[in-house]
Amino acid sequence: MATDASFGAFVFVFLAGLVTALATGLGAIPFFLFDDISDRWNVALWGIASGIMVSASLFGLIGEGLANGTPVELGIGLLAGVVLVVVAHEVLEDYEVSPKKYAQADFKKLVLILGILTVHSFPEGVAVGVSFADLGLQSATGLAIFGTTVPLLAVFMTVAISIHNVPEGVAISIPLRSMGVSEWRMAWWAVFSSLPQPIGAVIAFAFVRYAREFLPYGFGFAAGAMIYLVLTEFIPEALDLGEGLPGRGYQELVAGLAVGIAVMVPLAFI
Repeated sequence: MATDASFGAFVFVFLAGLVTALATGLGAIPFFLFDDISDRWNVALWGIASGIMVSASLFGLIGEGLANGTPVELGIGLLAGVVLVVVAHEVLEDYEVSPKKYAQADFKKLVLILGILTVHSFPEGVAVGVSFADLGLQSATGLAIFGTTVPLLAVFMTVAISIHNVPEGVAISIPLRSMGVSEWRMAWWAVFSSLPQPIGAVIAFAFVRYAREFLPYGFGFAAGAMIYLVLTEFIPEALDLGEGLPGRGYQELVAGLAVGIAVMVPLAFI
């Protein structure tokens, strides 16, 4: 059954997605304070991001998906999310996206870059948007923010994606530092890379709000995409960075995973 959503609800979801995008810019802060960040810390940061994403998926999205639908519906959504990331990988392998190219890009190249970034960031925006499905509903339980009842899952996912985006901002800033880009421009490019998230959040929110029967598919879609991103991008990236460290960075990665899980699991059961 369709459920109406006011313009204010869409603005609320957009702002939540914008918060997660702005959080990516925090990844440039260490470069205001230090000349460089060690591989050891980078591996740990990727581990923290991975732990956060997996915890948010398992204890937030998948749990809500099962509460709102059947395991089959959730499974179909999980598979669809994996397919999206696989397609994104294919696109990213065909095109080398470098922040250095942005300033020199013509209109067509800029549109191409934005398209690739949208595909890559979309799952995170979807996760935020789907979590707001019960925003403002009388049946919803959650926190009262600006006179609107915000589901606890939405608060959980917004915090999770925001924290996760900080290591991504660090990863974006590292090559920019080697190019001599200023700290403020690093922060801008980090935020720019996540700008598709508020758009994805609004699209996902509209979809599950007006087609409630697809809610379990939406939760599964977001969870599948994020878990697959962790397995195919975050952890391999961490292991590549840790290859020259003692123990090949496994200790730092595991420690980061533990911290990420420890931070998010309590929030899931508030």
